[in-house]
Amino acid sequence: MSIKMSNPFETYKFNRSGKSVTNRAVLAALTNKQSSNDGILSDNEINWLTRRAKGGFGIITTGAAHVSKDGQAWEGELGVFDDIHIERLNVLADSVHSYDSLILAQLFHGGMHSPQKLTGNTPLSASKVRSEVSESGFARPASEEDIDRIIDDFTSAAVRCVQAGFDGIELHGAHGYLISQFLGTKTNMRKDQWGGDRKNRERFLIKIFQAIKNNVPDSFIVGVRISPEINKIGIGLDDSILLAGDLRDEGVDYIHLSCWDSFGHSRDYPDDPKTLTEWFVQSCDDLPPIISTGGVWSSVDAQNLMRQGADLIGVGRVGIAHPDWANHLSNADYDPDRPPFTVAQLSEAQLSDVFIDYMRKWEGFVAD
Repeated sequence: MSIKMSNPFETYKFNRSGKSVTNRAVLAALTNKQSSNDGILSDNEINWLTRRAKGGFGIITTGAAHVSKDGQAWEGELGVFDDIHIERLNVLADSVHSYDSLILAQLFHGGMHSPQKLTGNTPLSASKVRSEVSESGFARPASEEDIDRIIDDFTSAAVRCVQAGFDGIELHGAHGYLISQFLGTKTNMRKDQWGGDRKNRERFLIKIFQAIKNNVPDSFIVGVRISPEINKIGIGLDDSILLAGDLRDEGVDYIHLSCWDSFGHSRDYPDDPKTLTEWFVQSCDDLPPIISTGGVWSSVDAQNLMRQGADLIGVGRVGIAHPDWANHLSNADYDPDRPPFTVAQLSEAQLSDVFIDYMRKWEGFVAD
């Protein structure tokens, strides 16, 4: 299979929606804990995302935003579960658009990772599974009514993003949250239409996608982020590649591969030299655009990831510390400083005290 070669600083157009991006740099969704208690965007969160748009990122993605009150997974998390959120989301959209970047909201539900002490509800999941944030020690299995409600919640959240002037949304099907709990064989032991074989385990995600597509304009981007492998919950590479093909057939606008290390190899096939991105693009024909995220730091890294077959380059940590990262991608020798970073450096990069404090949990990132 031939790999189409492009440069990270070239423009890109999403064929179905017609949306164009100024370059291939994507600020991936990042937990930052800067939203208000009711999920409304704070000035700090708007400022930090806008600063990355000013720094040249073609696509800005919000942090994970819960679509249901019972889907919140941490304090300071962005919400899109109510119309009260629209006004500030619109402020963010206008601010990001002023720098010609696209703005996407990452929509999610924490499932078994939504703390009972935070939501007031017993966490739910695809099946009864252990949950460290449930008072009973277990998440309860989602009922048919729960599933229908949450599909509606995802759809309503996407419509709010349309009303707020966003360019699209990304469904968070990665990292062990609710959508991936339905995908995983170790978290989904259901015997009904929502569990069992691969197609049934995909059904929750597919139904969410279909419902959103039926309620948003054709110009609105709808992408999906997945983890290629999560052994702990029973997500394997083979099923993830087949899922990518099914998402392609549904008309998804892009697939975002959350690789953690884009240059590492499959844990399911450790002796195979292919990277995770190469597994997807070489195993599945006519895939939608691929965003690949994990471990990219320099312009050489970005170019190498595109050689693997990625269409767009997602970054997290380097975008936190270096808001102008995207503007330097045309410099073939660009290799910005790496952690640790001082509080002064992170403050200058438009991180609030709350965000900096959260980053202290990332070993070696903040120099105190």
